[in-house]
Amino acid sequence: METTTLCYLRQGSRWLLLYRNKKKEDPNAGYWIAPGGHVEEGESPLDCVRREFREETGLHLPRPTLRGLVSFIFNGQATELTFLYTADEAEGDLRPCEEGELAWVEAADIPALPLWEGDRIFLPRLLSEDGDFFALKLEYQGRTLTRAVWEADGKKDLPPFTAK
Repeated sequence: METTTLCYLRQGSRWLLLYRNKKKEDPNAGYWIAPGGHVEEGESPLDCVRREFREETGLHLPRPTLRGLVSFIFNGQATELTFLYTADEAEGDLRPCEEGELAWVEAADIPALPLWEGDRIFLPRLLSEDGDFFALKLEYQGRTLTRAVWEADGKKDLPPFTAK
């Protein structure tokens, strides 16, 4: 199982997102996601999210907040455990990313973007200001979401993402 991190940085009503369009054979190609990446040997998820965010954006995250944990199951095999963070502040200057195009996106515009279907499920909770921690299991066959379960209550048939 791989361990990864993502961090959604907020600036007012806008969120910093990354359109993955530069790397060859990128499993996230064509989708908007948050900056982040794989936990390396000897790193905690917090160490990783800070390192990856700086590598991809040039920005340092002084106080990212752990908001969720997502288990991604691809083609019947547990392949990725992702720690989701949010942050309201960053230090430094934004720079171009080698993996895609960085953009500040209004929260109301996020649902219209090409997103993983599972992201449409957790983004309303993640981007809300209530601070509620969550755990979610997402099962995919290829790029098709086949099942989503809030691990706290076992609910299926989760609602799609719509901006408030």
